[in-house]
Amino acid sequence: MERTSRESRTPESVIIVLPLPPRVLSPNCPAGTRGGRFARAAAAKRYKQLAESATVEAAAGMAWEKCAVKALFYHKTARRRDDVNHLAMLKPAYDGVVLAGLVPDDDRAHLRTEGAEFYVDAKNPRVELVFTREG
Repeated sequence: MERTSRESRTPESVIIVLPLPPRVLSPNCPAGTRGGRFARAAAAKRYKQLAESATVEAAAGMAWEKCAVKALFYHKTARRRDDVNHLAMLKPAYDGVVLAGLVPDDDRAHLRTEGAEFYVDAKNPRVELVFTREG
C-alpha cells in the first residue's frame, strides 16, 4: 500500500491521503473462513499503521479535543458506490489517527464523521480524509 504525498495542514484542518482501503475490510467481504479472519486482521493492522504514520507526518504536534472528518474517495472508474460500506472500511484508519494523537478517541464525542463523497481519478485512486477542528 503506497501512500501519495499530498498531505496538507492548516491550524484548523488536516488532510491525510491514503490508498483506498483493501477490499477485505469491507463489511460485504466474507470473513467466515479461518484465512478470511486472519486476512482481515492483517489488512486492518497494516491500514491502521499506514494511517498513523500519515497522521504523524501531516499533523505533527497537533492535538485536538474534537474534530469532524469527511472522506473523499477517488476511484478509477465511475460507478455507484455504497457510502456506508466505504465508511466502515475506514475504521482502522481512524484508529491510526487516534494512535498518532490527533484526537483522544474515535468515539462520537471526539470524532464526528460527515460522510463520504466519491470522485473519479483513474491515475491516482485514493482516499483523502479531511479533518476539521471543532469547538
